[in-house]
Amino acid sequence: MSDAKDLGGAGSPTGTGLTRAEKDRVREFATEVQALRTHLGERIVGQERIVTLLLSAILAEGHCLLVGVPGLAKTLLIRSLAELLSISYKRIQFTPDLMPSDITGASIIHQDSTGTRDFRFLKGPIFANIILADEINRTPPKTQAALIEAMEEGQISVAGRRTPLERPFFVLATQNPIEQEGTYPLPVTQMDRFLFSLAIDYPSVDEEFQILVRTTSTYQSELRTLFDRDSLLDLLGIVPRIEVAPRWIDYASSLTRYTRPSTPEAPDFIRELVSWGAGPRATQALLAGAKATALLAGRSHVVVEDLHAVVLPTYRHRVVLSYNAQAEGILPDDVMIRLLRSLPDGLYPSAAETTPEPRKGLLARLFS
Repeated sequence: MSDAKDLGGAGSPTGTGLTRAEKDRVREFATEVQALRTHLGERIVGQERIVTLLLSAILAEGHCLLVGVPGLAKTLLIRSLAELLSISYKRIQFTPDLMPSDITGASIIHQDSTGTRDFRFLKGPIFANIILADEINRTPPKTQAALIEAMEEGQISVAGRRTPLERPFFVLATQNPIEQEGTYPLPVTQMDRFLFSLAIDYPSVDEEFQILVRTTSTYQSELRTLFDRDSLLDLLGIVPRIEVAPRWIDYASSLTRYTRPSTPEAPDFIRELVSWGAGPRATQALLAGAKATALLAGRSHVVVEDLHAVVLPTYRHRVVLSYNAQAEGILPDDVMIRLLRSLPDGLYPSAAETTPEPRKGLLARLFS
C-alpha cells in the first residue's frame, strides 16, 4: 500500500510532519510501548483495550473519566502507569465535605523571625503530573468546578493569582456507575473537558482466575521506570505533528455534525434518539486521540482504524440521548455504532467483523 493511500487519498496532509530522526523515534517508541505493556501485565491482569486508550489519552495530553464498578483495579492501573512513566502522582479522594482549597491549596498567614507577617501559598494535591480524582461525582459542584480551570487552562487561580501547573498534567477521574445516592452528576461542561470516557468491564473467567491467584498469595510485582519526564515531553511534542490527511479530517468532522439532530444531513434515527449532539471539541478530541493511537502503533500518519479505535470513548459522554432513547435502554455507544455503519463510505467494519450488535432497548425487547 502506498503512502498516499495510507494517508487517505489526494491532498497534502495537515501538520508540519516529522523529520527522519523523529520517524525513527516513533518506530522505536512502538517497541518501548510493548515493553511497558509487558511490565504493566505483571501487576494488571487483562484490560488491554483500556490500557491502550489510557496511553493514547496521555500522549494526546487529555484527561480521562474511568467508569466502572469497584474492584476493577482502576486506582492500581493509574498508579502503576505513573510509576512506569516516572512522573509525580497524587490521589484525591472526593467526598461530600471536600472544599476547593483542599484541591488547589490555600494562602495562609506566615510570620517570620522578625515578626513580619505575610501570606504564603501552600500548594494542594493538584500540583502533580497525574491526578487521580477518585469518585469525582461524590463531591458538590463547587468543588468539582475547582478542577475545570486546571483541566482546561493548565493553571489555577487562588487569591487573585494565577499559578501554572507543571507539564505534563493529566486528570484521571473515576466514577461508580451503580450508586446514585449522595452523588452529584458532573455537568455537561465538565464532562466535555474529558478527552475520553472509558467504560471498564468485568474480567473474563481466565483473567479473574489469575487475579485471585496473584492477590491471595505472596506474589509481589515490582515495576521499574521505563520513561522519564523529559522523554515523555518529547513524545508529547511529536503527537500534534502526526500527519492527518484532509480526507480523515473531513470524515471526523462529518461524524460530529451527523450527531446533531438539527443538522440537515443527520439520519432520521439521530433526530429520534439524540437530544444534543457533540460540539467541535469532540472532533478535536477524535483527531488528537487518533494521532496518539498512530504513535502507539509506530506510524507517523493516521489511518482510518486509528479514528475508529477512539470513536466510542470520544463521543459516549458528549452525545445526550432523548428521553425516549433512555427509556428504552439505548446507550450512546449503540447510537454511534449505528451512525458509523450508516455512513455511505462503508469504512466502519460490519457487525460480523466487530463486536456483537448492540442490545435492543427495553420496549423493543418487550414487543419483539
